[in-house]
Amino acid sequence: MNSLRHLIPYLKPYTNSIVWGCIAAVFSTALYALAPWVLKLAIDDLKTGVTARRLAEYAAILIGLSLIGGVFRYYMRMLLIGMSRRVEQDLRDRVFSHLQRQPIQYYTRHRTGDLMARMTNDLDSVRNVLGPGFMYPIDTGLTAIFSLALMIMISPKLTLMTLAITPLVSYSVYKLGKVTHKLTTEIQEQYSALSDQAQENLSGARVVRSFSQEDQERRKFDELNREYVKRNLAMTRVQALFFPLMGFFFEVGAALILLIGGYGIIRNEMSLGDFVAFVGYLGMLAWPMIAIGWVANLLQRGAASLKRIQELLDTEPEIRNPDFPRLPEQRRGEIRFDNVSYAYGAGEAALENIALTISAGQTVAFVGATGCGKTTLVQMIPRLLDPSSGRVLIDGIPTPEWDLKSLRECVAMVPQDGFLFSDTIYRNLVFGRPCATHDEAMAAAEVSRIDKDVAEFSHGYDTVVGERGVTLSGGQKGRLALARALVRDPQVLILDDALSAVDTHTEEEILQGLRKFMRSRTSILISHRISTVRDADCIYVLGGGRIVERGTHEELVKSGGYYADMERRQRLEEELEQEL
Repeated sequence: MNSLRHLIPYLKPYTNSIVWGCIAAVFSTALYALAPWVLKLAIDDLKTGVTARRLAEYAAILIGLSLIGGVFRYYMRMLLIGMSRRVEQDLRDRVFSHLQRQPIQYYTRHRTGDLMARMTNDLDSVRNVLGPGFMYPIDTGLTAIFSLALMIMISPKLTLMTLAITPLVSYSVYKLGKVTHKLTTEIQEQYSALSDQAQENLSGARVVRSFSQEDQERRKFDELNREYVKRNLAMTRVQALFFPLMGFFFEVGAALILLIGGYGIIRNEMSLGDFVAFVGYLGMLAWPMIAIGWVANLLQRGAASLKRIQELLDTEPEIRNPDFPRLPEQRRGEIRFDNVSYAYGAGEAALENIALTISAGQTVAFVGATGCGKTTLVQMIPRLLDPSSGRVLIDGIPTPEWDLKSLRECVAMVPQDGFLFSDTIYRNLVFGRPCATHDEAMAAAEVSRIDKDVAEFSHGYDTVVGERGVTLSGGQKGRLALARALVRDPQVLILDDALSAVDTHTEEEILQGLRKFMRSRTSILISHRISTVRDADCIYVLGGGRIVERGTHEELVKSGGYYADMERRQRLEEELEQEL
């Protein structure tokens, strides 16, 4: 339950709502508590020959108390439950913002389904703590206070007999609460696993269908779902035990009142009106007794969920904005790798002692076998990764000293699997720079050659591409991702095998347009195609995490190394294709 203390900072902005909500609760409960007392007076007056007018007055008072009390109860709920909804909004915004600041490695270590469960199911449980879990203790606590005070005024002896069962109630709540907390944690963990399975299956629907694994995936989901139901049924058994138990304690109290109160009426120690009022107040105490268990369950669920959320929030981003960021006087796009090395976790180094300088406006290329570290290297430029040792400098300033937002605004990176949002083509096009003019967007589309394809769509740029761009071909997605990067008008453009899905003719057209578009800007190409990199000012060949060759296309072909062998094989493939 200690985890609930983390909610205190979120409550401070809504202090006024809490205070006025509590005041409304006091008036509402006080007015409702007067109703049995009015009934007591009316019943006692029946013995003295009360008039019809007097009875009508008592009836009017009861109706008035109910109406006015209902008004205060309405504002109590609006203020306190409304506060919980606003805190839920603030907390969800904070969780989302926190996730946005996490580096890309974070998402390789955490399942998407688990993160989604924490942002939905767990947050809903926390909101219940701040709403019903906050309001009902106040409401029922005030009800218990007013009821007990008036019960003592009627009969201290009966009140003490009623309170005799309180220790049993408290002990039951304590024992069942411990079980509830354990079960809640297990339920939330299973819900995360279930969500993750569903998310992966839906995202990978094409792969599942291609390999005819629908039945197997259904069985896996069914197993997780059965376990989720099993854990929820265990929670249901605990809850099902609690309410009859509270009901039994209440009936024991009612039996004691009937026996002792009945004898008191027979001996004229209390009036019939006192007895009726006392029973009424006991009825009002029934809800607080039952609510104890319900609220305890909410608090235990909320505590378990908040602990999971807090674990997420306590994870500090590995890549953070510096306290005193620096910016160059002029953004030119010069890049220097100063003895850079990088290793993923405790594994073998992906890069070792990379030292090179890319001048502003230069076009360079990186080639090499799969897994040689090309992508890892270029991801350090927009600081998606930080080197394990060494430094990366942009325009003379180490990347950790740059303002992170400004650094990434200077760089546009197009990966091989360019992600598209389930939105229109145009909105995907201007995603990185929503303020771009229509002419700028169209110019970028023309360079990437996506404009010709869009012209054939019935809705043009208003065509919705579907989740992850599912309605587009691989080449179309790649060219739209390229156009999106060009719209940003970056100082540095990185193409990470972004043209692999287009044919060589379209690739040549795109490269010609890029040479004009990126004139005086820095361009970095990663590709397995010689045709993509041959015109670069300098080509670096990576092998085993090191630079093994460097030079122009002609120099590398003459050297007879890895690049020359790669060029020879691709030239032979082209000749064979032409003959066929």
